[in-house]
Amino acid sequence: MADEALSAGAVARRLGVAVTTLRTWHQRYGLGPSQHVPGHHRRYTAADLARLEIMRRLTAEGITPAEAARWARQTPAPGPAGQVSTGTLVEVRPLGVRDGGGQTIPVGRAGPAARGLARAAMRLDSVAIGETIARALAADGVVATWDGLLRPVLVGIGERHAATGGLVEVEHVVSRCVSEAFATVTRAGPVTGPARILLSCADEEQHTLPLEALAAALAEAGVAYRMLGARVPAAALVEAVNRTGPAAVVVWSHLQATADPAQLTVLLASPRRPLLVLAAGPGWRADSLPAGVVRPVDLAEAVALALAVRDSMGQPAGH
Repeated sequence: MADEALSAGAVARRLGVAVTTLRTWHQRYGLGPSQHVPGHHRRYTAADLARLEIMRRLTAEGITPAEAARWARQTPAPGPAGQVSTGTLVEVRPLGVRDGGGQTIPVGRAGPAARGLARAAMRLDSVAIGETIARALAADGVVATWDGLLRPVLVGIGERHAATGGLVEVEHVVSRCVSEAFATVTRAGPVTGPARILLSCADEEQHTLPLEALAAALAEAGVAYRMLGARVPAAALVEAVNRTGPAAVVVWSHLQATADPAQLTVLLASPRRPLLVLAAGPGWRADSLPAGVVRPVDLAEAVALALAVRDSMGQPAGH
């Protein structure tokens, strides 16, 4: 890819977006093709594609296009063989935000708690990370903690890793602390009634933290659920549905590579088809989902839909 220049159509296919979206990003935010040969259309270079991938990922995470474009424009260009040149590295962060240079994790417009969590993450201070998350959960609950504290830090780690290839150890420590905090919530939740909600990752999908956040939010609301976890083949998911008869099934996909709509089609055709099938996560494209599948826009909507299903089945209202 280092020496390959691509047309708009080829870039759109690689990113999974429409060509009109690329034109909009070019016209409004300056994220267009940079290679120009007289007498020919401009072509997208490896650096252009890297910036557009950042733009796509951030907008899929709910960041506004204007803010995502600011981050994307600061992405360093790949060097030889597609490697990021450390000599020209510019940290991916919103313009105007001072975060201590390369020694911190960018958290955008998130508040002091997120900045403190980011600093603790860079120190690999699992005690401070755990205490920060626990305080936020106790004060604000799962949904607000996920949206206001955890997602900004996790996205910042992801963008730093995309730009530099580093922070793997930071991501591992933070992920473990987040999982432990959510597990504490799920154990403490006064859940009553049968498990009407089934939570599962798509086949080959290994990103489970958002699904763990949903599980914790359901437990906090007193909603019983079953969690299958990562990398659940479609056949295994259908078997679980037939065994347990859930009213709602949530299938999480973080990446487009794991968001095969055929998994959902098989689920809808199962003998004990659930009342509600949710395709959760940025991997799913709304225009590719089978009829009858709902794509929640965020964690709060997923919880609200689960509560509606619970209430429609005549379960107690929780707390």
